[in-house]
Amino acid sequence: MLGHSHALSGLAAGAATLPWAPVQGTVAQVAWVAAAGGFAMLPDLDHSGSTVSDMWGPATDVPSGAVGRLAGGHRWGTHDALLAPIASGALALAAASLFWSSLLVMALAIGLALRALHFVIPGRAENTVIGNLVLSWGGAWLLLAHTPQPTWLPWAVALGVLTHIAGDLVTKQGVPVPLLWLLRRKRLALTPMRTGTTLEKAVLAPLFLGVAIWFVYANTGAREVLDPYLQALRDLG
Repeated sequence: MLGHSHALSGLAAGAATLPWAPVQGTVAQVAWVAAAGGFAMLPDLDHSGSTVSDMWGPATDVPSGAVGRLAGGHRWGTHDALLAPIASGALALAAASLFWSSLLVMALAIGLALRALHFVIPGRAENTVIGNLVLSWGGAWLLLAHTPQPTWLPWAVALGVLTHIAGDLVTKQGVPVPLLWLLRRKRLALTPMRTGTTLEKAVLAPLFLGVAIWFVYANTGAREVLDPYLQALRDLG
């Protein structure tokens, strides 16, 4: 799938799982949804030239090459539905124990979401290295500076990674057979759909966006805030 489809599906998954997410308060809920959306891009760190590897210049491109070699190439290790969520969740678990490392994880998530969703954001600041760094680190600071230790980060990271893998599973390229691909390289693909098709751009992406907005409205304090205004509009009609 295209980057923005992955990010939108991750945001939708994050918003849909809010009732079960180990977070409390509106700020933590926003952070959960943002982390799931951003990390729905993470598996593509396995190849240079991707949205993930280009985001912060050499700071993300150099690790991208190492991750790609370790993972066995594009759409292999980082797209394993068992190994990838466990490995990324374990790294996030280690990072969540310290404020600065958890800030880095959150900034990475926000930066990825901004890069992927640039098509609905005015201007181009989020597509530049400096602009993205400022926006993502500033957003991460606002979300984490006044909240408890984000012990939920590993779960949000794993959710985002799984959402990405599920998205690639329904494309022609598919994803590796979990674990067994280490012995014999074999992929799973549920449909012949290619990435970047009209179906993805005109149907799936808007659907993910609509689902994300609905679940944010239904599962957060936004419902209590907006309902009186919506009722007033209905009364006027």
